[in-house]
Amino acid sequence: MATINFGRREILCKIVYYGPGLSGKTTNLQTVHNKVPDNLRGKLTSVATRQDRTLFFDLLPVELGKIRDFTIRLQLYTVPGQVYYNASRKIVLKGVDGVVFVADSQRDKMDENIESLNNLRDNLTDNGVDPATIPVIMQYNKRDLSPIYSIEELNEALNSQNLSYFESIATTGHGVFNTLKAISSLVIGDIKSKLDRADRKAVVQPAPTAQAEPTQVETVADQPVPAAPTPPPPSITTPPPIAPSPSEPVPTVVPEDAASPAQPPPPPPTLQPLTTSAEQPLSEAEFKPAEEARPEEVEEPDRAGQKQGFWDKVSTLFKRTRK
Repeated sequence: MATINFGRREILCKIVYYGPGLSGKTTNLQTVHNKVPDNLRGKLTSVATRQDRTLFFDLLPVELGKIRDFTIRLQLYTVPGQVYYNASRKIVLKGVDGVVFVADSQRDKMDENIESLNNLRDNLTDNGVDPATIPVIMQYNKRDLSPIYSIEELNEALNSQNLSYFESIATTGHGVFNTLKAISSLVIGDIKSKLDRADRKAVVQPAPTAQAEPTQVETVADQPVPAAPTPPPPSITTPPPIAPSPSEPVPTVVPEDAASPAQPPPPPPTLQPLTTSAEQPLSEAEFKPAEEARPEEVEEPDRAGQKQGFWDKVSTLFKRTRK
């Protein structure tokens, strides 16, 4: 399965060179690493064992283009050729996107080729990968040696699925990059098709949301549906009177007919000297001051008469007493 690096906008594709021991897997990787410019390849790393070693490095092929604005970066691996390193082979095949099966063309190597090819299919199955669905390229190496099998004999024994194949001489580089380009194109095409299928599946079957789920209503037969209770009328609550704040002055209510205290009293009129029509001041003989207004006279009660009547009553009472 390809790995997508969103930070670097890259898609990492893992390609594994598989085959029997000494078939030319390591030579393929060394040739590619040596002929690719330094800015397009990573460091070649070797994990050595007692009799074999596993190599891997990163490769950035610029001619492969991009997938959805993501740059393609290849990770090339080899596996140990010996059968007793099968655990290492299975680990290297984890997450593989494509396989190059490197077969030895020499006459006495057919059994080893068949055994390694069967082991590849078994390990893919153990890793949960269907061998029929993963891109595989056949490479018939060591075509410069003799005696060797013909291409027809190799296809009949190893290529029953009619896979693409290339003749190669890994030591000179013949057929090495043709094989790499072919497997890279198959891997990129497979990744694009998987992404397209995932997009179509997401459109046809959208993920259900919590709001889209219908509410299940359970109905009971032969039973009336109870009416919804009538909600009580809303209660009217009179708000309490708002007491004035002690910090604020209490306003004074003034009747409408009362004079407003805010209006100042009118200023006293200014006395102007009287003049005649000829604008001459009046003489002293003609001028008479106005009489002052006298207060109304109020009749005072007859205090003397009241006192006399009182003494008359007293003398009359005294006389009655003496009699």
